[in-house]
Amino acid sequence: MNLKSKIAFRISLLFTLIFAFSAALIYSLYADFRKDEFENRLNEKAISTIKLLVDVKEIDTQLLKLIDKNSIHKLYNEKTLIFDANYNLIYSSLDDTPINWSKEDLKQLKKEKTFFRMENDNEVHGFFYDTKDHDFYALVSAHDTYGRRKLTYLLYILIISYIVFTGLSWILTYSFVKKMLAPLDAFHQQIKNISESDLTTKIAVKRTKDEIDLLAVEFNHMLERINEAYRKQQEFTANASHELRTPIARIIAKLENRIIEARKKQIEVDFDQQLLSEVNYLSELTNSLILLSKLDTGKSIPQEICRIDEVLFDAAEAVNKNYHDFKMDFSMNAIEHIEVPGFKSLLTIAFVNLFKNAYLYSTTKIAHVQIEEKAHQLIITVSNDGTLITPADQKKLFDPFMRGENAKNKSGLGLGLRIVKRIFNQQNATIAYAVNKQQENTFVITFLI
Repeated sequence: MNLKSKIAFRISLLFTLIFAFSAALIYSLYADFRKDEFENRLNEKAISTIKLLVDVKEIDTQLLKLIDKNSIHKLYNEKTLIFDANYNLIYSSLDDTPINWSKEDLKQLKKEKTFFRMENDNEVHGFFYDTKDHDFYALVSAHDTYGRRKLTYLLYILIISYIVFTGLSWILTYSFVKKMLAPLDAFHQQIKNISESDLTTKIAVKRTKDEIDLLAVEFNHMLERINEAYRKQQEFTANASHELRTPIARIIAKLENRIIEARKKQIEVDFDQQLLSEVNYLSELTNSLILLSKLDTGKSIPQEICRIDEVLFDAAEAVNKNYHDFKMDFSMNAIEHIEVPGFKSLLTIAFVNLFKNAYLYSTTKIAHVQIEEKAHQLIITVSNDGTLITPADQKKLFDPFMRGENAKNKSGLGLGLRIVKRIFNQQNATIAYAVNKQQENTFVITFLI
């Protein structure tokens, strides 16, 4: 889950919880209000009934029942009971709705003055009425049809509103967050376009002084420092390598002349040949550093269309000059496009290094090379028998000066595969290591065609 989704999800979840809490609070408060309002109505009914019995001398229970029957405020399932001070029932309304009561209820009512309780679907209100001459107990029961219908209607409104507003909040929040973080997406895309070969690219700054622009400014400053350090490192490598080439070339020339002149002195020739081998090793190291430095500068290298089979045979011939027992097992499977875009001399150097590795780390001194075409890709595999590269060494296989467990007692600089990878990257190709079905070390090179 990316940052936009996380922010939108958490804000939407917060709004959802707030809506749910607000809806529950509104429903709870309105339910309490309905209860209090209905209790007041029952209380007014009890007081008015008692007052009619007490204050109007001419009224009897039959007339009171008639008044109750035709009252405009008649309640649904209403039942009214009036008791005197001795707990005797002195009035009961006409409705058949029963009210469960006992003397203990009336005694409790005298202490608490009033109570309100649920009894089945009805609500019962008890009221103690104290006059100068007599005490009265009133129990009024009724069903709040209108109040409950309003409460149910409010519940439906809250549920529908919750669903609608929650959905809108999720949609609008994601849209709002996406719009707000759009500059961050642009910032991310600009960072992706920066490569190690081009550290001069600057991130666009809109001067709005928000956090993203401040980050862009600091990022540009960091790029400048990295580019400066990288440039100095490249200059040092290039200058040091170039300075080493001249004296090394002079030493090689003098040693070769000395060997030619001293052929008859075998001991001295052996020493000179050993010394020449060491100097050649130093020369190869210097040339490799120069080539690697040029590749790492990221300077554009002109490309051409070259036949990959010619590149492979030229590389094999170059390796065979130094290693006469080197052999290449070559095969092609239904190839229609044998040409690839690239710089032929650089590709030849890359395959020379691969073939040289195949020779040095193989027991049979054979490099198995196969070319095949798949889905607009030209795939070349170079494999050899011998000790497999360990998983730990595979992770740093293309690092400079890397020497694995299988390189013990083997000559080499540890720069070959680094140069190979850099060349293929320059030529828009990829290289990867794998172990094939025959349990051989295999390098897979992929060109887009």
